[in-house]
Amino acid sequence: MALAKALIAIDPLDRGPDLPPVIPVQFNPTEYSITKGAQIAEIAIPGIDSPILQFVRGQTQTLSMELFFDTTQFGMGEAALDVRVLTEPMFQLVKIQSNTHAPPRIRFIWGAGLNFRAIVENIAQKFTLFNPLGMPLRATLTVGFKEYQTLEDQLTRLNLKSADHSKLRMVKRGETLALIAYREYGDATQWRRIYEDRNNAERISNPRRLTPGREISIPPIEVFQRTGGGR
Repeated sequence: MALAKALIAIDPLDRGPDLPPVIPVQFNPTEYSITKGAQIAEIAIPGIDSPILQFVRGQTQTLSMELFFDTTQFGMGEAALDVRVLTEPMFQLVKIQSNTHAPPRIRFIWGAGLNFRAIVENIAQKFTLFNPLGMPLRATLTVGFKEYQTLEDQLTRLNLKSADHSKLRMVKRGETLALIAYREYGDATQWRRIYEDRNNAERISNPRRLTPGREISIPPIEVFQRTGGGR
């Protein structure tokens, strides 16, 4: 089976005059790391032991790796090839392109195992071998990529759905409107939506004091309202 070689493909719409369509990786990485996180807010509610954890938004997925470049096969003397000839195209990936006024969007592709659409966030270059004239012949590049997704891509992938019917819910002892909103919507700040629902006009006389055992109406909520409106 032929060895799959890693490469970086430049988005044609973003490619400036100093960038080739594809930047080959001289040696496949020996390892890489993918990181994904979530931003969580703590919502303090009086009378409970711990704050409610509220999901705010997802954080950008990142890819990081080290890439190795070597030109010693061309010799160590005056005929040696400066390794920066191979690494300079990589540095163009964090530079503003004249046609877009921004760094280019790229794809890091490695056979069937990795296809990562991203923008290069940072590159650190370390030279480790030189010829007698001081010309660098080996370099290690530490590269960080941030995943690039359009809003349409994310909405299609998430396929978010929301409830489309009101429902009745019995108040339990010790519950507050904020706590009920968190349990129903995943967002404690949506308590006013329950309080102001017309079906609760006679069911909730005081939003600070709920009567245990009483049924209240839980109205439907749209996805973007439920998730804070900015995701």
